[in-house]
Amino acid sequence: MGAAAKTKTQIRGEKIYHQIRDRICLLDYAPGARLSEEELAEEFGTSRTPVRAVLARLESEGLVKSRHGVGTFVTKTDFAELEEVYKLRIELAEIAGRLDPVEQDSEALMRIRAMIARCDQLFEAQDQKGFAKLSLDHFFEMAAMIGNRPLREFTIRLQLLTTRNWLTILPEDQLGEEIHRFRNEIQELLQAMEIGDYQSVGHIWRSHISMSYHRLKLYAAGEGS
Repeated sequence: MGAAAKTKTQIRGEKIYHQIRDRICLLDYAPGARLSEEELAEEFGTSRTPVRAVLARLESEGLVKSRHGVGTFVTKTDFAELEEVYKLRIELAEIAGRLDPVEQDSEALMRIRAMIARCDQLFEAQDQKGFAKLSLDHFFEMAAMIGNRPLREFTIRLQLLTTRNWLTILPEDQLGEEIHRFRNEIQELLQAMEIGDYQSVGHIWRSHISMSYHRLKLYAAGEGS
């Protein structure tokens, strides 16, 4: 039997979760910002109960921290503290390509092709937040390829811990070059997906995460601009 259909309450909770998660990842909620259950419940037209459940989920993912009697706050990012996370992400990417990968259908491949056009638009606009949003969207397309559920969930959790670094560390004068690199990375991954070579997808993805990590390390040290 397939998984049971989600209830309306569950679907609404997922929508609230995704919106708040993305706001944190794109710095619409800055590190250290307090998230009010009352204000969020009012915004989303719901009771505090589903909002509280969403915030608890975000806390389990390391994106917020609850302080008893004080409130819930967006966690701060520290690249040095996340270096071990990056190293684990690098290794898991390769495993994703060989452990029950899910072949992406024509619609998924079309969405990835559209991301190449988004890169060109972002390059012209020099839109740093747009670049961070594209990077996040592309990651979730890649995560959909991971057929092993525990691996997929763990990979997503690690990504969410590191995704804000592109907005907090990347120097403005390096944005164009990073968009250009990312466009090439998407193209390379797409070519492997189109021929169904998912083991190569894993190798390519591993290489891209590794190179991104080392560039961010230089940017964080002030040596990459």
